Amino acid sequence: MSEFKGFSIDDMIKRGEIAQSDVMKMRSLTYADGRITPEEAELLFQLNDASLTVTRTWNDYFIESITDFLVNQSEPMGYATAENARWLIDRIGHDGRVDTRTELELVINVIDRARWSPESLVSFALAQVRDAVVTSKGVLRNGMRLEPGIIGEAEVELLRRILYAFGGDGNVAITRAEAEVLFEINDALVDGKPNPAWTDLFIKAIANCVMSVSSYAVPTREEALRRDAWLDYHTDLSPLNLVKKFVSGGASPLDGYRRLTREESALDRLERQRIEMIVNEQVTEGEASWLVERISHDGKVNENEVALLAFLRTESPDVHPVLKDLITRYAPAA
Repeated sequence: MSEFKGFSIDDMIKRGEIAQSDVMKMRSLTYADGRITPEEAELLFQLNDASLTVTRTWNDYFIESITDFLVNQSEPMGYATAENARWLIDRIGHDGRVDTRTELELVINVIDRARWSPESLVSFALAQVRDAVVTSKGVLRNGMRLEPGIIGEAEVELLRRILYAFGGDGNVAITRAEAEVLFEINDALVDGKPNPAWTDLFIKAIANCVMSVSSYAVPTREEALRRDAWLDYHTDLSPLNLVKKFVSGGASPLDGYRRLTREESALDRLERQRIEMIVNEQVTEGEASWLVERISHDGKVNENEVALLAFLRTESPDVHPVLKDLITRYAPAA
């Protein structure tokens, strides 16, 4: 008989449901005990995988319990390690794709609650949106009628949530791993059907990465990537017109950036090394040469990439020299 802290889970599986009273009892046992063992975490996943009738209280309890197990009950406490991230990805992403929205919310919650998570975990979360855009299938497209190559408003906001979660409360620039997935999403979009909400997020996120590799201190992600209210009233904006709106609006999305001092650069490198030691996974740095290659790898620059370069040309002329050449070649004046 399978037991969770002395409480039989076989009965719930036989009944075909997890009642609210079951969740209340499991929650009280969990808090009384104060810990979840690896075996108990497996049992919770067994229940979640059983396709039972559940209440919202189960989903909340499942997300909270597994997050606590991965972030607060494993050394070093407060961090999601590379080993725990691999366990989570393997446990819910057997084919590289999550099967339920609850599992995706679990991944995002782990990223959000941890002081730092491995880049592999945030890339996995972002990849769920990428795969939905490429294939138009999966949990994110249930009940939606979007064709492949089209990104919806809800998916853009989900990306923003994931990026916010990984950035935490600190001034963490968009990493190379995150930027790579954002470029993959952008490459998959159908030409001529831009979504202004996506263009807004793409430009701000990649500009954030560019400014970081150009030795700038960056603001919090909430400040750097926030959606401006006026965007809701200009849904017909082309990518270049969106940049013109940025430029004419007075307050540039790059206003919160400033040059790092030599001491700050040194401290930034030390912090990155500290995090790598804690989570046991290398933190990939954005590199100017990589960004140039990523934008022009197929010999063409699409609408959103042209808009990004036009924005950088107008708002941030003092970027890495390697990027200046690309901007001069492709970017019109905004």
